[in-house]
Amino acid sequence: MKESPSSAAEGVSSETRGRASTLLYLVTLFVLIAAQGIGRTQQSSPSRTPSADPYTLKVNVDMVVLRATAEDHKNVLVSGLEKNDFQVYEDGVLQPIKHFSHEDIPVTVGLVVDNSGSMKPKRADVIAAALAFARSSNPRDQMFVVHFNEKVSFGLPDNIAFTDQAGELEVALSRIVPSGETALYDAVEVALEHLKKGNRDKKVLIVISDGGDNASKHKLNEILALAGQSNVIIYTIGIFDEQDSDSNPGVLKRLARNTGGEAFLPRSSKEIVPICERIAHDIRNQYTLAYVPTNRSRDGSYRVIQVKAKLPGRGRLSVRTQPGYFAALAAPSAAAKAIRP
Repeated sequence: MKESPSSAAEGVSSETRGRASTLLYLVTLFVLIAAQGIGRTQQSSPSRTPSADPYTLKVNVDMVVLRATAEDHKNVLVSGLEKNDFQVYEDGVLQPIKHFSHEDIPVTVGLVVDNSGSMKPKRADVIAAALAFARSSNPRDQMFVVHFNEKVSFGLPDNIAFTDQAGELEVALSRIVPSGETALYDAVEVALEHLKKGNRDKKVLIVISDGGDNASKHKLNEILALAGQSNVIIYTIGIFDEQDSDSNPGVLKRLARNTGGEAFLPRSSKEIVPICERIAHDIRNQYTLAYVPTNRSRDGSYRVIQVKAKLPGRGRLSVRTQPGYFAALAAPSAAAKAIRP
């Protein structure tokens, strides 16, 4: 039996009111938690006016800097490791570790949020995921939001590059209504470029999407190459439903794997908040390892990185970091420049 037009309209209205109530609840909850998690004083924020960064690691231009996460066989994060517990290999050759640290340093982090039409039923879950990460982060993190459908836009006003203010982040996350197609790759490219403006040494992207893309100018391989060159860690959260025809969890896995991050594909919305809390915990418990490659050739070749760790009593550990990098190319000589057409 078909519904009458008035009954259908009432159903849609009820559904709309329900979603609005859910969003209002999440926003209210965020304001209460953010005051504790990312609250700030009334002083001018360093994230608004980047200046000298006290958290930047000063290294030789030839030094490779790795952010590494160590886990045991139960996927539990392992802290308390020392420099001698790690071994770093480049193309199978052991590398002397020149710098080692294990500190909770502030991060420049971008939340890349899918606002295409396919995400409309999952909007409340998306906002909950982003806010769960924010409230678990370091209070001195620099944060920004990139929204995307077929177009890419920033959530913060044009005059604010980054924020740690609860109210600004709340507005940035909830100002867009999902609609249109999906330009995931273009959004990641914009976010990678914006990260360069941050003055925190560690840089991270959190991508919340179903992985589909049907509107980008960039290709996936271009984005993977850019991400690999940027020393940025990408975490991805796939939010899907059975009606998704354009979802692509494989893309989310590749973005994470190629940058030393992790891809999460929750089976239900109940898993999303714990996942975001885990990502924040992961970021705050990473080890920094730096080395000068024994292979000093500037040939532009790809170098494969492997990091191993072992702790007495816990056996061999699993270490997640970027899988490799492209070596720099030597500058052309004066003679070579002179004979160029």
